[in-house]
Amino acid sequence: MPADGRRHASLDKRPWGNAYPSGMLVSTLCSQEVVADATQEAWLWRTCDDCHSEARRVAEAVLKVPRMSV
Repeated sequence: MPADGRRHASLDKRPWGNAYPSGMLVSTLCSQEVVADATQEAWLWRTCDDCHSEARRVAEAVLKVPRMSV
């Protein structure tokens, strides 16, 4: 989610589709509250290193959750 000159990650609920609308206040995985920027140019910004690291940690934790067999 682009905001503040970086692409951040968030676990906040998205109000539509797979994006946050411009102007929406969003909590990030790097512990900031930022205002989303849904412009095309913003998607070219560099990724926030802290959000990237935390997103990887969350994804790895999800993969370790036991799954039920049917």
